[in-house]
Amino acid sequence: MADIIERSFQKALNQTNIENQLYNKYSVKKGLRNEDGTGVLIGLTRISDVVGYRMENHKKIDDYGRLYYRGYEIRDILEHNKGNHCLFEEVCFLILFGYLPDKKELEEFKETIIKRYELPAHFLERSILGFPASNLMNKLQQEVLMLYNYDQDNPDSIDIHDTLEKGIHLIAKIPVIVCYTYATKTYHYDESSLVIHHLDPSLSIAQQILHLLRPDGQFTSTEAEILDTALVLHADHGGGNNSTFTSVVISSTGTDLYSSVAGSIGSLKGPKHGGANLAVCKQMKAAIQEISLEASDKEIRNLVRRILDKDFNDHSGLIYGIGHAVYTLSDPRAEILGEKCKKLALEKNRYKEYQFYRLFAKEAVAEIEERKGINVCPNVDFYSGLVYDMLGIPEDLYTLLFVIGRTVGWVSHNIETKLYADRIIRPATKYVGNIHNYIKLEDR
Repeated sequence: MADIIERSFQKALNQTNIENQLYNKYSVKKGLRNEDGTGVLIGLTRISDVVGYRMENHKKIDDYGRLYYRGYEIRDILEHNKGNHCLFEEVCFLILFGYLPDKKELEEFKETIIKRYELPAHFLERSILGFPASNLMNKLQQEVLMLYNYDQDNPDSIDIHDTLEKGIHLIAKIPVIVCYTYATKTYHYDESSLVIHHLDPSLSIAQQILHLLRPDGQFTSTEAEILDTALVLHADHGGGNNSTFTSVVISSTGTDLYSSVAGSIGSLKGPKHGGANLAVCKQMKAAIQEISLEASDKEIRNLVRRILDKDFNDHSGLIYGIGHAVYTLSDPRAEILGEKCKKLALEKNRYKEYQFYRLFAKEAVAEIEERKGINVCPNVDFYSGLVYDMLGIPEDLYTLLFVIGRTVGWVSHNIETKLYADRIIRPATKYVGNIHNYIKLEDR
């Protein structure tokens, strides 16, 4: 059977090839990207804005990066909340409802989240502990779909208020599911002790994650603040990123929220999207092993050249965590997380490692500019893996933390699309094959 599949596939390649010039001929945008690298507009939104360039006389001009949530710049939000370990909840409110809550509204919203931490009756035993999985992203998709079965209030309802209610349930429950599925996985596959902490209703989402993941349930204020910041930075990134677009496309069919979120998790799993921070960590560990933390700028630059020349490690020719589809001169998320990373590195006695990352990014940016004549910058994935590692968070959970942060964005875009652009998303493709007359089997 395998032979016929391979032979047929090789034969098919000669007949199914699509020449690259046809994309230009029919003005088809590969990856929904214009020739200048800008994204093809697929919708309107008031949720967030990603700014990395400006247009002058129909020409793209590189600019310093800015990220806005409901019109508020992300750096401004964080600057006014230094030391806050539950800013993520406030940002969730802002993204969901479109305005900053007052003290009473914020406290009530926090209480609403806390009340929804608890998983449905027997969910932990039957769905999580009873069915361990080696791939936690796939497992999380399954668990989100399983919540559909526990929804007593019409799980298929796409009413706006019902969608909002279900979305808040997911924002609260997904962090708990992630922590418990990880504990189950390590127990069954890594032969570690099974540690299942009870939920603490006094903790924020960031604190709850650290509490549930740590064997002793303990964490520092700095650790909670930095994880909270990471969640804030991942909460939304416009409607054009792959997982959010996936959510909107799926929900446009009129299907339930659980299906839409599960689809987005599948999208985020890919190494070109949410899995990039793990790729950064693996590449940087290999780099440090190759030239050491004491490497000079020149040694780092030579290694960067080897990577780009496909002469190192995975031979991909890619420097993970450098460059972005929108940001050119700077990624504000990377700058903010880099600052937090420095603070954490000093606390964890890993400052040399942090310095190596900074020097590596500097040399990578310079080399790419020299080779290609374009401006690139470190993106948020460049530092997020190092931050998670210093927080003692296992690599298995790096992309899952992205899910925890981004769920609020998926839900918000789902609701916004239902309110203002309620049509099934159906783009088109151009057929460029030949037309044939059918040939009878005996004549082939």
